[in-house]
Amino acid sequence: MTIADLAVQAAQMALVLALAPLLTGVVRKAKARLLRRRGASVWQPYHDLAKLLRKDAVLAGNASWLFRATPYLVFAALWVAAALVPTFATDLAFSWAADVIAIVALLGTARFFLALAGLDIGTSFGGIGASREMMFASLAEPAMLMIVFTLSLVAGATQLSGIADFFLTQNAGLRVSLGLALFALVIVALAENARIPVDNPATHLELTMVHEAMVLEYSGRHLALIEAAASLKLLLYLSLIACLFVPWGLAPGGGGAVDYAVGAASYVVKLGVGAVLLALFETAIAKMRVFRVPEFLGAALMLGFLATLLLFVSRSV
Repeated sequence: MTIADLAVQAAQMALVLALAPLLTGVVRKAKARLLRRRGASVWQPYHDLAKLLRKDAVLAGNASWLFRATPYLVFAALWVAAALVPTFATDLAFSWAADVIAIVALLGTARFFLALAGLDIGTSFGGIGASREMMFASLAEPAMLMIVFTLSLVAGATQLSGIADFFLTQNAGLRVSLGLALFALVIVALAENARIPVDNPATHLELTMVHEAMVLEYSGRHLALIEAAASLKLLLYLSLIACLFVPWGLAPGGGGAVDYAVGAASYVVKLGVGAVLLALFETAIAKMRVFRVPEFLGAALMLGFLATLLLFVSRSV
């Protein structure tokens, strides 16, 4: 492992951290334009984070060390998970750790601590949000594992760089199983990021909110870390979809500066397309009732299970 390899890996970590708020801003701007409104600037999330970082954190009197530590733990876990996903190049310095199962474990860790923080203060909103988050996770995580099994059966690996290299170099063809896995991953991504139709990140309705209910007691720098982590999570799922199902443009391991520049440009284009498609989907569909969400996630679980089952029946399907 050379200094150049570490520098490229550090560039990827900096890239995902820098682009995450911009991705959130692009989604909000696109939604506003689709609704015939002007909307805030795409750079507004950066200003919001800077403003929150300058403010002091106000803590409840009964807040424990867990409540104080959770924003840092959640932000670190999601930053590491997002940085492990190949964005503009494969076979980077830490690609050996970029396993899909490891990514799922990091996401589960962040969810676990965020739910505990929601329960720590003892407010009713925190308890409602934590219970709903765990209810959704009980279906989202098995669906995610079914997607992992499907991809590992096709590519023969669970490492993200290995899967991306397989689809880049091998003629996988059009497979029904991969199509089902893609639909399942999109459903899981919508639920995990609290997007419409599962939740509406732009509102704070007491009876429907999930993610916002767990973080209502946070303020200042703690809230800034939570918001940055939410942006990183959205970028992570779009990066996963791009890496696993649209890997074109990724620079090979040991590539030159031109390869990395082309990979970075293609990655930015993929994120932009994903942001616009997300905004279009959210403006075209209504939010569903909370108790319908398990059926929505159950569909993702069944799609993932069918995709895995099809590969067991015939490896060519």
